Amino acid sequence: MSSDETRDGVPLTNLDQPLFDGSGATKRDLVDYLDAVSDRILPALRERPLSVVRVRPGQPAFMQKNVPKYAPSWVRTVSVWAEASHRQVSYALCDDRRTLLWFANQRAVEYHPALARAGVPTHLVLDLDPPEGAAFDLAVRAALLVRQALADAGLAGAVKTSGAKGAHVFVPVEEGVPAEDLAAATRAVGARAARLDPELATTAFIREDREGKVFIDSTRAGGATVVAAYSPRVRPEVPVSFPVPWEELEQVSPRDFTVRSVPGLLDGRDPWAELMPPPQRLPAGLVEEGHTIPVARVQAMHEGKRRARARRGE
Repeated sequence: MSSDETRDGVPLTNLDQPLFDGSGATKRDLVDYLDAVSDRILPALRERPLSVVRVRPGQPAFMQKNVPKYAPSWVRTVSVWAEASHRQVSYALCDDRRTLLWFANQRAVEYHPALARAGVPTHLVLDLDPPEGAAFDLAVRAALLVRQALADAGLAGAVKTSGAKGAHVFVPVEEGVPAEDLAAATRAVGARAARLDPELATTAFIREDREGKVFIDSTRAGGATVVAAYSPRVRPEVPVSFPVPWEELEQVSPRDFTVRSVPGLLDGRDPWAELMPPPQRLPAGLVEEGHTIPVARVQAMHEGKRRARARRGE
């Protein structure tokens, strides 16, 4: 059997090569998986500037934001000003199966779309990141705190495994929410969730301040990205970020969801679409509370400088 073929006009090459060192999968496994779930993952990617994590055998994985010069002319792009690097970045828009297959052939394993569509924020997102080496059940417990904090504010969200060791909670918001208000509301939910069980969870942005707790990351607002539902991850056995009903979250393991198992689990359904509540209005009190909470990255930068001065004995 040839290791090359064409689908939807896209040449696919070296399909029988290992995907990456230690993956336990071939490039064909990635292509077949993304093709099988294309109608589930594309709604999460469509019209959103896309960053991907690519792999090459014998090399470390790398994140690609700028579309390479050799990309086919039919790969749609959008130019976005990147504040961090002070330059225009030409992001891909992965809107159709053909573009997804082209990315798969480029060994793009992970798909990280922006949380805004055409510059308009669509979701409030909290990323639950347990400490290194911790069991997934810590992330689950923290996700349930977030669910409680949301419910207390009259909001509802959907949860998915991150495909790594954590979990993501997504809350769809009504169109037209100013980005700074959405960021504020995210900070407020994170702080409220951490207060529900301060022994388990923290919003401390500086790693050494987390004391082995789950980090409730409330900084994924504005132009940030989060790995898409159904996206594979660059990890052994190629796990997948997968939606889970809240009532089943305590019974699953991230290892249950891989590029090999997920197509059979879907059985024609789209659980991410099914589990996602309708867009919601952010309560004014939540937004106001969030505006009193310092922006974590800015606060961490100032704190880092203060600690450096203290170490120097200034």
